[in-house]
Amino acid sequence: MGDMPRIWNETIEAHRDAVREATINATAALVAKHGLTGVTMSQIAKDTGIGRATLYKYFPDVESILTAWHDRQIDRHLQELHRVRDRSAVGLPRLEAVLTAYAQALFEWRTHDSDVSDTLHRGEHVAAAHQRLREFIRELITDIAATGAIRQDVPADELTVYCLYALTAATSLHDPAAVHRLVQTTLSGIRLTGTRATDPQ
Repeated sequence: MGDMPRIWNETIEAHRDAVREATINATAALVAKHGLTGVTMSQIAKDTGIGRATLYKYFPDVESILTAWHDRQIDRHLQELHRVRDRSAVGLPRLEAVLTAYAQALFEWRTHDSDVSDTLHRGEHVAAAHQRLREFIRELITDIAATGAIRQDVPADELTVYCLYALTAATSLHDPAAVHRLVQTTLSGIRLTGTRATDPQ
């Protein structure tokens, strides 16, 4: 037999994508309502209208579905950070905009169920995402360092780690204004004395 027609393959792939999306969305909604331990594969199958046998073809358990959801969220956050970079003025204002968007995402994430957060923030997929984020921020910092707007006595790698770890404090804050202050405090640690994020580069 020859290969399946291309349109058939595309239809099958579209069906798979639709099943995965419906499963991921339904699971995220159920976990938000009932918590991680209160959701079963049977509930997910019922909410999506997808048979359990079909469901298990795509995901072995609830945790694997949540991991897929987390991967999708991470990709969306990274895409948003790239969009923020592209529409921001060059130099320190660009770094400030990106770090603010990152801190706000962390601030919003703080409301998630702690068991879910602990479960999702383990594994290789998270390590890979963090590496992508570090490379992205390091590139920004390296570009700005070339303008002389930030300190150059500390390597860009170290400044990147400093910024990212400092901003994790956003998960413990309860006021959007505090997130803004956190970003400003973080920036003050890497900029040259007398240089502000609003200064033209």
